[in-house]
Amino acid sequence: MTPADQPAALRFEDVSVVVGGRTLVDGVSLEVTPGEVMGLAGPNGAGKSTLLRTCYRALRPTSGRVLLDGEDVWRTPGKRLARRLAAVLQESTGDFELTVYDVVAMGRTPHKRPFAGDDATDRDIVTESLGRLDVAHLTRAPFDRLSGGEKQRVLIARALAQRTGTIVLDEPTNHLDLRHRLDALHLVRGLGVTAVIALHDLDLAAAFCDRICVMDAGRTVALGTPAQVLTADLLADVYRVDAEVTEHPRTGVPRITVLPGRRGAEFSA
Repeated sequence: MTPADQPAALRFEDVSVVVGGRTLVDGVSLEVTPGEVMGLAGPNGAGKSTLLRTCYRALRPTSGRVLLDGEDVWRTPGKRLARRLAAVLQESTGDFELTVYDVVAMGRTPHKRPFAGDDATDRDIVTESLGRLDVAHLTRAPFDRLSGGEKQRVLIARALAQRTGTIVLDEPTNHLDLRHRLDALHLVRGLGVTAVIALHDLDLAAAFCDRICVMDAGRTVALGTPAQVLTADLLADVYRVDAEVTEHPRTGVPRITVLPGRRGAEFSA
């Protein structure tokens, strides 16, 4: 059996999600190899968040399967899945009276018996996770009083404390300033885990993702390396903007410059 903290293969097999008669995800098939960082890109409403929700069992596929090392996540006991897959969501619910330490310590729950307290190992992992996300100084602060960016870093720390081999992140850089955006993605990149990250910032996706899956209207429209996927034609077709795509002179990754006021005017004519 694969150890819980080892990177796993994550596969979506012809996944569709229909809610209220509306198709949100339409027959998506995608395989993420162990240790790969896969970006999900696309405009608002493309289906990125919906697809991720099928991974951590927040939304059951209407058809198709999501497999983690060949095991259907919807047939996997919840605690076993939580030992293997962590999720960082867009929503940073703050309507509960917990400290930052308490929130991050929740990441240790799948590894403990019911009602068991934190042992020395748990405390060490929580403390390390807080430090790596630069929120150790907030350890005793009430979570619901944090800024949006602070909450987001705490939620990433919670996923880190979960010590899984696979992690899905839905817009993890929301609310973060430039430095903490880079820190968070460098951290995920350096973990060696299998990661699927929904990102609106295409320059960050190009810099940190091995491959990018571009979605539109619930379907996959492009899949490949950043250089293969992020082209002027794709940006025009999917995002309805004119843009220049050049190679960054220092990093070699694609760099996108949107040309304002042209493509939008054509489409509105």
